[in-house]
Amino acid sequence: EVQSTSDGNPLAWFTAQGTHGSAYNTADATSPNAAVSEYPNTQQAGTIWYHDHAMGMTRINVMSGMAGYYFIRDANDPIEPLLPQGQYEMPLAIQDRTFNPNGSFFFPTVGNNPTIHPYWNPEFFGDTIMVNGKVWPNMNVTQGTYRFHLLDGSNARFYTLSFSNKMGFTQIGTDGGYLKTAAPLTQLTIAPGERADILVDFSKLPIGTKVTLTNTAKAPFPAGTTADPQTTGQIVQFTVTGAGGPSFPVLPAALNPTLAGATFPNLPAPTKTRILTLEEIMGPAGPVQILLDGQPYAAAVSELPKNGATEDRVIVDTTADTHPIHLHLVQFQLVNRTPFQSAKYNKAWMALNGMPPLNHPTIPLDPTPYFQGKVTGPLPSELGWKDTIQMNPGEVTRIRVRWTAQDGSPFVFDPTVGPGYVWHCHIIDHEDNEMMRPYKVVP
Repeated sequence: EVQSTSDGNPLAWFTAQGTHGSAYNTADATSPNAAVSEYPNTQQAGTIWYHDHAMGMTRINVMSGMAGYYFIRDANDPIEPLLPQGQYEMPLAIQDRTFNPNGSFFFPTVGNNPTIHPYWNPEFFGDTIMVNGKVWPNMNVTQGTYRFHLLDGSNARFYTLSFSNKMGFTQIGTDGGYLKTAAPLTQLTIAPGERADILVDFSKLPIGTKVTLTNTAKAPFPAGTTADPQTTGQIVQFTVTGAGGPSFPVLPAALNPTLAGATFPNLPAPTKTRILTLEEIMGPAGPVQILLDGQPYAAAVSELPKNGATEDRVIVDTTADTHPIHLHLVQFQLVNRTPFQSAKYNKAWMALNGMPPLNHPTIPLDPTPYFQGKVTGPLPSELGWKDTIQMNPGEVTRIRVRWTAQDGSPFVFDPTVGPGYVWHCHIIDHEDNEMMRPYKVVP
C-alpha cells in the first residue's frame, strides 16, 4: 500500500546520466540519477517484495538482481509470538537462472520471432535453481519447527513444491498476511510474484536425515515441459544435524481478524463488475504479444475505480497459460473460478472487437453463456488477502477488490495523487511485452 508517486510506475525510470521518464518522482531531493521512494508499511504484517519496474526492461533487471524483499511486523500481532523465530525463521527466495561458463548470467538476446520482435521471448526458463542467491543450497536444521517465507521470484517459472519424503507442512500466510485459518498441505503451487508463509516440522526425522524440497511444475505452466528431477526439480536440501528446536505451535482457529466471518470472501458486495480478458497474439514461431483486455499499455486508461469502492473483476483467460495476475496498491480476495468454452468465447469476442491490439475501447463480452463445468472456490492456500492470483487457461477467474486498507479503513495516503497504478501479469516476460495496463483511483 503506497501512493502512486512511490509505486515504481513503469515510466518513472531514470538513468545513470540523470534522464527521467515521464512519471519520474522522488519523495526527497536527491541526485538526478536517483530517486527516493516512501513506503508507509502500514498494511498487515506479511512478506513484501519489490523490484525494478522499468517499461520493457523489468525481466532483464529483475533477472540481473534488482529485486528484494522484507517482512512487515506488527507489535500487536497475537500470532507471531507463537511462531518460530530467530534461526528458526528463514526467507526462501526461489529463482531460476542459467549461467555462462564464466559464472555470469545468461539471458537470450534473440527473440522467438526475430523478424517481428528481435529480442523478446515469451518466457525465460533457467536450467539452474537458486535460493537466496545460492545454487541448490543445503540448510542444516534441527529437530524443530521452522517458519519459511517462500517467494517465487522467477521471471516465468511456477513451482509445485513438496518434500521428497512426502511429509506435510502447514501454510499460515500468503501475499497479504495471515490466511483465514492454517492450511495443512502436502503440495503447493506458487507462481511468479506469489508468497507463502509455511511451517515445517522436522521433529520426527532422525538426525542425519536429508530431505529435499522438490518441484514438479511444468514450464510453461500448466502444460509445458516437465521439470527435470536432477535440476529444476530440486530446490533446496535440508539436513537434520541436531536435536532441539521449537515445537509445532498451537494456533488459534482464526488467524486473521480482517477475514472473520462464516463466508469467504468477506468483502462487501461489489458496486461494479468489470469483465476483462487475457489475449495472446500468435506469430509464426509462437506468441508475439500478450495483452490485457486486448489493449496495449499506451491506450487510454479504461479503469477508474473509486477510492473506497468494492469491485469484482471477472477475468477471462483465452490463452494456453496460467497467468499470475497482479494488482498494485490493493490486496483482494478470490471469489471463484469457472470453466468456460474458451475457443467459442474468443471467436465471439473477436467478432465483437476485432483482432487485438485494439484501436478502440474494448467491448466487454459476458462469459456466462459460455460457462461449462463446476464452479470452484478458493483453495485452502488462497483463503487470504492476495495481490497476485493464478488465472488458469479455460477458466474465468473472479476476484473482489476494495480500494481501502485491508481492515476497510481509508489508506493513510491519497491514492488519487500521482501518475496512477498498474495491473499486469507477473510472468515479467509477458509484462514487458504489453501484458500490463494502467489504472487510476478517482475520488
